[in-house]
Amino acid sequence: MVETVPSQPSPPPVVRGPQPSPRRRSVSLGWALVLPALAFLALFTYLPAVLVAAISLFQWNLAGFGASQWVGLHHYAQLFNPISGFLQSLTVTAYYVGMMVPLSIALGLGLAWLVKNRGPRLTAWETFTRSAVFLPYITPAIATSIIWIFIFNPQFGLANAVLTALHLPALGWLTSTTWALPAVMINNLWHNVGFMVILFLAALSNVPQDVVEAAWMDGANGAVTFWHIIRPHLSPVMLLAVILGTIQAMQTFGSIYQMTGGQFGGGGGPLNSTTTTAIYLYKSAFVYFHYGYGAAVGVVLFLVMLGVALAQKQIGERHTFYR
Repeated sequence: MVETVPSQPSPPPVVRGPQPSPRRRSVSLGWALVLPALAFLALFTYLPAVLVAAISLFQWNLAGFGASQWVGLHHYAQLFNPISGFLQSLTVTAYYVGMMVPLSIALGLGLAWLVKNRGPRLTAWETFTRSAVFLPYITPAIATSIIWIFIFNPQFGLANAVLTALHLPALGWLTSTTWALPAVMINNLWHNVGFMVILFLAALSNVPQDVVEAAWMDGANGAVTFWHIIRPHLSPVMLLAVILGTIQAMQTFGSIYQMTGGQFGGGGGPLNSTTTTAIYLYKSAFVYFHYGYGAAVGVVLFLVMLGVALAQKQIGERHTFYR
């Protein structure tokens, strides 16, 4: 007799809800990847910026908002008092930016043209020169500024030794109200030009060589070729270099602080001839301990940088060629 095995009942079908669309899944994945960076920015960039704007409205006490006195826009009114020194710091900053940005771009473009790739592969010499040009940019600004202090020493510095060898008068450099800021500029040009070289090397590599060769075959000289062929292709990177260079110059602090007596009262000497707005902010908040006033300086400096960058973008895009 054959024994039959009773059949097992089949499990009930699994009822699943509506599945998210591929687009929604990709958006969710994107937010999951971006949220850590956004949280970092919110905690260390956006929140401090909001707090600085709030602190600028108080006579700030380190004990917090409860122990601080509300003064409203009083600090902002003080900024534009001629005796405050803020307007003078803006003048020094404008002079510094007006000199540094054109010189950085001209020197960076010239060096990029000299060290650009001439053949299908980089030679050992080209690799060395590129590394030598870029190396100062990655060195610590404070450490290299100490070296430049010795170079510009009026008694035994290398700068005056070179001037004396050329039968030129020695200069006071960092002890002179006329030459202190140019001395800082020389340091920062040497330090920052490598970044500009990298930008322009990338731009030069994208210039179509067939168009350049066609211009040469048609009899165009080097100046005409550069102005009418190469320059338009460099214009987007040049606009970027102008904006980044301006922002960087307006925020310059470490080299000025170190080279102009930072260890003896916050830098900016002699006689405030190198007191840019960044140095003025530091001295207001951390030398004289006027935290609310210093916060107001920071807010105004941010607004000035934002306005200048937007104006540069608006004007520059009219003369920018996009392929």
